[in-house]
Amino acid sequence: MLPRKTLTAGIALAVTLIAVPAVALAAKGAAAQGDTDDSLFAMARASAAVAADPPPGLVEALSRDLGVTRAQAEERLVNEAAAAVVEPRLRAMLGTSYAGAWVTGPTSTPVAATTDPTKAAQITAAGVAARVVTRSLDLLDQVKATLDQASAKAPRTAPVWYVDVVENTVVVLTSTPAKATAWVKASGADPSAVRVVRSDERPELFYDLRGGDAYYIGTGSRCSVGFSVTRAGSQGGFVTAGHCGTTGASTSGSNQVAQGTFRGSSFPGNDYAWVEVNTQWTPVGVVNGYSSGILPVRGSTVAQPGSSICRSGSTTQWRCGSVQQLNTSVTYPQGTVSGVTRTSVCAEPGDSGGSFISGDQAQGVTSGGTGNCSSGGTTYFQPVNEILSTYGLTLATQGGGPTSSPTVSPTVPGGTWAPNTAYAAGASVTYGGASYRCLQGHTSQTGWEPPNVPALWQQV
Repeated sequence: MLPRKTLTAGIALAVTLIAVPAVALAAKGAAAQGDTDDSLFAMARASAAVAADPPPGLVEALSRDLGVTRAQAEERLVNEAAAAVVEPRLRAMLGTSYAGAWVTGPTSTPVAATTDPTKAAQITAAGVAARVVTRSLDLLDQVKATLDQASAKAPRTAPVWYVDVVENTVVVLTSTPAKATAWVKASGADPSAVRVVRSDERPELFYDLRGGDAYYIGTGSRCSVGFSVTRAGSQGGFVTAGHCGTTGASTSGSNQVAQGTFRGSSFPGNDYAWVEVNTQWTPVGVVNGYSSGILPVRGSTVAQPGSSICRSGSTTQWRCGSVQQLNTSVTYPQGTVSGVTRTSVCAEPGDSGGSFISGDQAQGVTSGGTGNCSSGGTTYFQPVNEILSTYGLTLATQGGGPTSSPTVSPTVPGGTWAPNTAYAAGASVTYGGASYRCLQGHTSQTGWEPPNVPALWQQV
């Protein structure tokens, strides 16, 4: 056993050299009570306690999710920081008998395990609770490594295995214990060191849903994500072009992982759709700008003619130009689409459905056009606010929160529609005895009467 002075000097050096998390608890309280504990853990704890206060949000989240008081949450942060500093010293001190360390209880009391009963006193002297066990951590790691080498033959129903230092064993989680047990035996691992636990856990990867990324429809064509959205009672999804798929069609992501289903689609007449995604996909309020990086989406205010605008798509990636005309009708071989916006941005097949964005404001989803990105071209997009309104969707914005299609007090409350008037999205007017709600902010013109421009006005 090392002399007490050697231990304390060693930890003093370790604490000086290792940065601990910025966590505080009133260490002065302990000093006021005459606490003169100079153990390894006490010294590391004192160092952690004099650091800056933890963010209030962190303490509140720990209290809420772990079921502890605020005081306990603050104390556990200090104890956990200290335990992380002490662990390497314990490992070195115990050598081959080291069997792991952990914290436990509402305030994270530190514990260390050893296979040598004669070293338990050293652990206690370090200010840490001691536990004597059968297997060293090295042995447990070797058992797990043997299972890792046999992972290709593991049953699909046994997706997780790990070293459990608290129980001093290797655990295999499985929904079919008999198959998992047989696999453990066949792997060559010591079965006495493995505990097979029944579990329905089926891990899967999670993917961000970003504007401009590719997705595939069924087993065939490729289009691009417009913008991430959410809908009450759903898992979220994205808006895209209607010509990309019909209602009920399935989609997979750019990584070919199952993604979602078209829940609504309109083409021709309109060219919009929305896809509801499964729980592996998380709607994120960003657009993939490819060489320009990941760009935030913070709203959907309509850019006026002449404004700069950029498009993201999975074929030609990030391209920019300007808005030429709002409320355009364009006829494709499949039929006419009304209420789209005309731009000088180029596009090519596969870019369909992708994001049109001006600054950080979502504008719409790519419909079609002429030309290409070698010689230049003209591209039309379906305004996003009309899609949000039609399907009752909200736009996912930077930070993950949804933002509804803009609702602003009417410019002319209860008034009659008139040309040369600035209308904000959400404004209400009457025309021809009917009431209409503005979908996109704009300045009205003769010929843009509400019944004539469904991209700008919706009858209510």
